[in-house]
Parts: sequence; C-alpha cells; structure tokens
Amino acid sequence: MRILIDIGHPGHVHLFKHLAHRIIAEGGEVLFTARDKECELELLEAENFPYRTFGKHYKSLWGKLWGLVKFDLEMLATAWRFKPDLLLSHGSIYAAHTAFLLGVKHLSLEDSGNMEQIVLYRPFTETILTPEVLVEKLGPKQIRYNGYHEIAYLHPKYFQPNNQAYEWLGLEVGTPYAIVRFVSWNATHDLGHKGLTDQDKIKLIAELSKTKKVFISSEAELPPELEQHKIRLAPEQLHDALYFADIVVSEGTTIASEAGVLGTPAIYINSIARSYVQDQEKYGLVFNTCKSAEVFALVDQILSQDRETFRQRREKLLADKIDVTEFLYQFIMDHYVKHLPAALSGRALAVTS
Repeated sequence: MRILIDIGHPGHVHLFKHLAHRIIAEGGEVLFTARDKECELELLEAENFPYRTFGKHYKSLWGKLWGLVKFDLEMLATAWRFKPDLLLSHGSIYAAHTAFLLGVKHLSLEDSGNMEQIVLYRPFTETILTPEVLVEKLGPKQIRYNGYHEIAYLHPKYFQPNNQAYEWLGLEVGTPYAIVRFVSWNATHDLGHKGLTDQDKIKLIAELSKTKKVFISSEAELPPELEQHKIRLAPEQLHDALYFADIVVSEGTTIASEAGVLGTPAIYINSIARSYVQDQEKYGLVFNTCKSAEVFALVDQILSQDRETFRQRREKLLADKIDVTEFLYQFIMDHYVKHLPAALSGRALAVTS
C-alpha cells in the first residue's frame, strides 16, 4: 500500500509518525508532503521520512489564495508520480482536492473545527475522524473516537521522556523552569482573536523568572527585552522539555494540549475555545483564559500545587482515552487495505494475514 500524507503543521508530523513507521516496517510506502512553515521539514528529516516540500508557506490573505492554487497543482503533480492508494492528512485542502482529481480516497483527521477550512475539503473527503469531544457536527462523513491527536504520539507506549532535556537546555538536572509559547496570530482561524500584549509578555516573563528559568518559543518576533529567553532546541527535543517543565504558558493550542497530555500543567491563553483543551481542563491539566489578570492568578495557583498531582491527573486522562495511533492503524486496515486488490494490499501489510 502507498500512502501520501500531507503536513500543514509541526504537530501533524508527530500525529502521523508512528503510524508511518509501522506502515513502512510492514512493507508499505509512505511519502510526506509539506510547506516550509515552521519546523515541519526538520521533524521529517529527524524521523528519516521521504518527503517533498512545496516551498514557503504564505502568511497574507492574498498569499493564502495564491497558495491554494499553487499547492494544489504541486500536490497533484506529486501524487500523480507517487500513485498513492490513500491520501491522509489533518484537514488538508490540497490533499482532498488531489484525491478527488485522481479518484483516490482521502482520509482526514480533524480536531479544530475550523469551518472555513472544512467546507473546502469535506466535499472531496471520504471520512473525517474527530475526537469524541469535538462539538462541531460534520455530517455523515464524521466518525468520532475517544481521544485527542496528542495522545497519538505522547502516550507512554510511544513516548518516554529523556531527562537529557536539562542538558539540552543548559541546566542542571532538577533545575525548575517554565516554557512559554507565543503565536503569530496570522492563521485563518486567528482572525478576530488575540493573545497577550507585548507589555503583558514582558510582565509574565519577569514574574516567572523570579523562581525559575524561562524559555520562550515564539512564531512572532519577540520584544528585544525577551530575546535572551528564546529557546534553542532541536524541534524533536521539545516534548522532553515540556515533560520536565514546572509549567507551560501558551497562546498556541497544540503545545498547551501536549503539556496536558504529558502531565505538565498548562495555561492556554486564547479566546478560541478548543473542545479537547476544554476536556483537559476538566482533568485539571490545562487552564484556559484570555484575560491577562487571570493568567497571573493561575500561575500562582498552579505553582502552589504539588507537581505529582498533575502526573496523577494525566494517568486518569490516559486511562479514560484510547491509543489513537492504534485506532488509526486499524481503521486504515479495515476500511482501505482490505478493499485493495490482493497484489497491492499484500505488499503493504504482511503482518495482518
């Protein structure tokens, strides 16, 4: 079996990497496609995956419209040469359009509920797999499962923290530290939303720095006063750093949710209420606010609690959810591989026989 996986965000590499390694190990072929947006290409190279890049990601509205045409054409040409049996993505418009034009199935995972994107890929997609907690109802193509995307790669079956994270950060083992994530607010779903002001960012870092080392990951340019805190890690090392952090404060959804799944308390500063983050909030792992005054109160509240409390909450969360990678693998086996001609399915998955 040949699977083409389109990547639109660094988290998508993590989402699909364990599935891809398993498919390849069992004799299948996997090709990744991506735009050069953040650290997607570095993550693909770290996993030694074959990939094709379509160049830089466009940030402006007109650039995004041009990109829709350009990337559609590049995806179509790449898929034409690769001849996939299945296209797989996290809500990729380009993968959906290409699948339709080539007469191939497109399977999408979706956890954000961004309807401005969904309406562009749903008509050309066979199935949309979503977390059970997603509030959006996407019609008969939607199949829900009991988990989140982050569990697909941060479940203990796939991720074991490496305490070399302290060394990578230039710290002695056990040194308390915080990770802060700022976003650029130029994604289509960010329109009308905002996070902290520069003044609040400076105040937050000053407050956290009173008791711990602070590292900042930022899509946007940082105020000069904060440049010294910029984190310098290989992108594949970030989850280890998140695990050992005392606290994570993030404008971005993915890092906040990753921290929660790892049992690291996180404050999610965003007026976009993601359903899976709200679910993690019920477990006492992620705390969502868009008011700066509440952020500082939450920092004090979280740091006053025993760190082990959050690890225990993580265990409860994982016990309640499924192994998302295993679910995705079995779904592909049952709905796509078994329906391929024997010559094609046989070359991919000898272990299923």
